[in-house]
Amino acid sequence: MSNKVAQAVQSGAVESVARFLAVRRQTEQLVAPLSAEDQTVQSMPDASPTKWHLAHTTWFFETFVLRPHAPGYRVFDPAYEYLFNSYYEAVGPRHPRPQRGLVSRPGVAEITAYRRHVSDAMAQLLGRGAGDIETLVELGLHHEQQHQELILMDAKHMLSLNPQRPAYRPAPHAVVSEAAALAWTAFEGGLVEIGHDGQGGGQGRGQGFAFDNEGPRHRVWLEPFVLASRPTNCAEYLAFIEDGGYRRPEFWLSAGWDCVGQRGWEAPLYWERRDGRWQVFTLSGLRALQPSEPVCHVSAYEAAAFAKWAGKRLPREAEWETGATALQGIGEAWEWTASPYVAYPGYREPPGAIGEYNGKFMANQMVLRGGCSATPANHIRTTYRNFFPPDARWMFGGIRLAEDLR
Repeated sequence: MSNKVAQAVQSGAVESVARFLAVRRQTEQLVAPLSAEDQTVQSMPDASPTKWHLAHTTWFFETFVLRPHAPGYRVFDPAYEYLFNSYYEAVGPRHPRPQRGLVSRPGVAEITAYRRHVSDAMAQLLGRGAGDIETLVELGLHHEQQHQELILMDAKHMLSLNPQRPAYRPAPHAVVSEAAALAWTAFEGGLVEIGHDGQGGGQGRGQGFAFDNEGPRHRVWLEPFVLASRPTNCAEYLAFIEDGGYRRPEFWLSAGWDCVGQRGWEAPLYWERRDGRWQVFTLSGLRALQPSEPVCHVSAYEAAAFAKWAGKRLPREAEWETGATALQGIGEAWEWTASPYVAYPGYREPPGAIGEYNGKFMANQMVLRGGCSATPANHIRTTYRNFFPPDARWMFGGIRLAEDLR
């Protein structure tokens, strides 16, 4: 924080300013290991360049907070309104997502200056104790934290395509532990309540905040079921591969089997067989497959095929949420559910452009629950609903099995 900003902060607003700047700083720390060249690459249409994430999260605060709520605010560059809008139709036209990697200018230095300009303006606004923007700022911070995870997802995919297989960060001290025995926890079902209650109660490690798609809290009828005590590990998934799992159509949904044939799937994303042994590309580079760690980077199609091969199924999201507090390994990998991403009963999109945040994507997506190693800690809560198309593999998606209780 600059001296000018610090002087403008009222004592009662210190905490708000500090929290805002801490989230912004965390984003910049995540980006620090990447070169300017790394930050410009777009490895596929679904991913975005790192510098785009840096600019877009800044654009969010400039567009939704500063421009309407900070008198006299000077827009950094009018061209950024088009370049860094993601999908907000109500705001105006935007640069096509698949072409974000072609925007070599502005460069990383200009984006860094943009972030500083907006962060200083936000700190001054928050320092005046503008309470009417509290909800918007809170959403913006959680939005930026979502992009912190996306930065790691997209950077991992980008680095994996480099023939040198460069590491984003040094490998942590290796601690190889034995896999916990797979156990099953039974749940009697019946009439249960799921969804965020609007007050942060009973939400695991989460705080009071929730995205609009996590509510309203409502009742669901569940038949008796069981959930696996931990996520599926690499050794278990390797047994599926070695039993011809990717060559046997009887385990696959039709669209999933099409992906196997058309895309040449033979194993999870980032798995490579070298000299007869499996290796995995990680954020720390290429290393040997560790049998006891949760399998990761599988699509919903692969998760469903594995479950069928194992004689089980994927949990429905209401089952997952009901059983989550009794489960192990939550937060190691996002866990696919068998539930499509649709609105809860009574859901209403927020008014205005912010209403486009979640509701407009409630089609052709499947729900994942739990969180992963790249997820900010305060986003790991039992009600959080992540969602991706069923063929997506570059996010940290894994498997937890379920079964009807007979």
